[in-house]
Amino acid sequence: MESSSDKHFILVHGLSHGAWCWYKVVARLRAAGHRATALDMAASGVHPARLHEVASFEEYSRPLLDAVAAAPDGERLVLVGHSLGGLNVALAMARFPSKVAAAVFLAASMPRVGSHMGITIEEFMETIEPGFFMDSETMLLNTEQGPRAALLLGPNLLASRLYDQSPAEDLELGKLLLRPGSQFMDDPVMKDVTLLTDGNYGSVKRVFVIAKADSSMTEDMQRRMVDLSPGAEVEEIAGADHMAMISKPKELCDVLVKIANKYD
Repeated sequence: MESSSDKHFILVHGLSHGAWCWYKVVARLRAAGHRATALDMAASGVHPARLHEVASFEEYSRPLLDAVAAAPDGERLVLVGHSLGGLNVALAMARFPSKVAAAVFLAASMPRVGSHMGITIEEFMETIEPGFFMDSETMLLNTEQGPRAALLLGPNLLASRLYDQSPAEDLELGKLLLRPGSQFMDDPVMKDVTLLTDGNYGSVKRVFVIAKADSSMTEDMQRRMVDLSPGAEVEEIAGADHMAMISKPKELCDVLVKIANKYD
């Protein structure tokens, strides 16, 4: 019987973050004998591009798309997307459904079959109260495609809404390593209602992992995405803030291995 050691976990960060935020999870998965790769999306983490140089959401997602495309035949991937990273994973599912054993959405944007990907962000923005982003800095990037909105998450937002159950050292790490990020809301891929088909995106097993103590994407918001995606399974992590890979790394690893063992 195939075990999770035959799988390859590919981990995708959320807005403004990078591969670095998975350091606890990667270490635990590898120590347990599993393959795990954390990726920087374009202009994130230590990726050399600057955000204004990234032409599209597809280009932003290129490190993931290239990794999935390059996976050898027979290697079954478990893609794990956190927060905005759920949309990178969704795009990879739509492009390479046969290569993905399961897709895990960790307190993440999980679009539904037949909708456009940007709808998850649109609905999130409709539910949050004014001032939600607190001391975050908004900016307008001059790109070859025209002006694009970008956001640098502020330290007060990080402390109160993202890392509020995480160790203080990890909050400080986040403050040091965050880069400006974009949600690419005006990108054609975000508005494409033909992208997330039942035959491709919908054919991949989806598991939503609820971070039950998330102060930014509430449990109700997370469950609403699940309710709108029939067939998606659910796991829960008690006490996990939005940065569940940092606040509850052992519990998250246990969930990921359980998922990998379930789907071949």
